[in-house]
Amino acid sequence: MLPRVTDDRHRRPEDVRAFYDAHRTVRQYQTHEDGTPLPMLAAHLDVILHAAQRAPTDATAQLYSLIRITRPELRARMAELTTNAHIATASEAFVVCADVRRVGRVLEVAGQETGTWPAIAVHFGIGDAVMAGTNLLTAAEMLGYQGCWIGGVLNGLQGIIEELKLPQGVLPFAALTIGRPAEHAPYRPRVPRPLVIHTDTYHDGTDDEIREAVQVMNPIAARGDQPGDWARLLTAYFGQGGGMEKREPGLVAALKKQGLWAGGE
Repeated sequence: MLPRVTDDRHRRPEDVRAFYDAHRTVRQYQTHEDGTPLPMLAAHLDVILHAAQRAPTDATAQLYSLIRITRPELRARMAELTTNAHIATASEAFVVCADVRRVGRVLEVAGQETGTWPAIAVHFGIGDAVMAGTNLLTAAEMLGYQGCWIGGVLNGLQGIIEELKLPQGVLPFAALTIGRPAEHAPYRPRVPRPLVIHTDTYHDGTDDEIREAVQVMNPIAARGDQPGDWARLLTAYFGQGGGMEKREPGLVAALKKQGLWAGGE
């Protein structure tokens, strides 16, 4: 028989559900009257960075780096490059990077030669970066902050690499902002569980299940008094001529520049 759990650190299922239901993506943060960021308490910053470093990692390698953006002029430049103005007003702003350079430096200092594995670098580097950033954001939310993942780094990859002086082996994945919320962001729906949680084999989803998922997700695309159309929103991103097609050449160029391209010419 398993021992009864009495440790106060363990939470009831409903408490865990409530914590994650309280998650919001927040872009408007409390600031000083002049619009400058409210600083995060030093103890809070320390613990969210601790949480980031406690994230799981493949092969013990910790294939990520977080670039903390502090100088106002650099914040403004990152806001411009990503087209996300809230980088300038958040209490904390980071660029979350896949980083395979450091493991190469460890091997170099140890007198060993690094292998060639650019596809593996992208696969595990991005995984490590996401896990570290998610730990950081979750810890921040436990302290009463909210944040925003910013995929807009793809809007200005070349400039970000240059501004942050990122060497080969380091690739920006996303930016991440944290602050005290100054908006009441809406609760966002999610695709019905049977389409994202599969048992034993992949379930592609019937046409009717996909239509149901679109109906569930439509509110996420609502703007003002206009009803939401999730399929239209996805088309703008992922359809022919959409935003992702336009971003693709810049990402390929960055992968090549940073030595992380495994495809052919």
